[in-house]
Amino acid sequence: MKILFIGDIVGKPGRQAIGRLLEKIVCDYQIDFTIANAENAAGGMGITPPIVKEILDQGVDVLTSGNHIWAKKEIYPYLNEERRILRPANYPPDVPGRGAGLFESKNGEKIGVINLEGRVFMKHLDCPFRIGEREVEVLRKETPILLVDFHAEATSEKVAMGWFLDGRVTAVLGTHTHIQTSDERILNDGTAYITDVGMTGPLDSVIGIRKQVALNRLLTQIPWKFDVATEEIELQGVIIDVEREAGRSKDIQRIRVPLNERA
Repeated sequence: MKILFIGDIVGKPGRQAIGRLLEKIVCDYQIDFTIANAENAAGGMGITPPIVKEILDQGVDVLTSGNHIWAKKEIYPYLNEERRILRPANYPPDVPGRGAGLFESKNGEKIGVINLEGRVFMKHLDCPFRIGEREVEVLRKETPILLVDFHAEATSEKVAMGWFLDGRVTAVLGTHTHIQTSDERILNDGTAYITDVGMTGPLDSVIGIRKQVALNRLLTQIPWKFDVATEEIELQGVIIDVEREAGRSKDIQRIRVPLNERA
């Protein structure tokens, strides 16, 4: 089976890429299940219930997130209502939502998805390694096909997570930095890995934000309001070819599909 993981959707341009490109990508690559990180889908930071519905209606099966999931307060109660959107599992237990779930592909296969957030250069959360291990143990009772979105800043922490879960999950896929890395590989015991799957949004930008706004923030140290760029839009992600019975990955392939070209 083939699973598509789409890199961080940034603002309206990222949502436009999903709306116009996803159906053809799913058809061309014979995708069975689609996951996307959508924590920045509303104006470049956060997400709202209508936008969750919009992206799910366009064919994404599960949405993951990260530290920006809390940017729009209207999403808080919705995280308890809509099981197809996840927040990182290593937040304190009383926060809204869930950090892992069991889902079903188009052909009836059970697929586990786990969302974790890193701690290096980020918030002081519960240990993502121990929480991740706990969630893996729970979901492996239902299915061997498990994918982890590790939303983290430091490449070292992401690589460490890959080796920590190698052979216990189907894939460890890094998000958060919005820059697609070229280190995709199958680890020794069959887990697909990439440090960052990239960004779905405007490339003529600073990780999705209009260049001048980003430069103003850096030059003045004043917190200018984020303004999402609009040019050179691209969908980025990875396609994982999975051995169903064992849950091992046979292949991981990076994709980059410009909005103005056919997939």
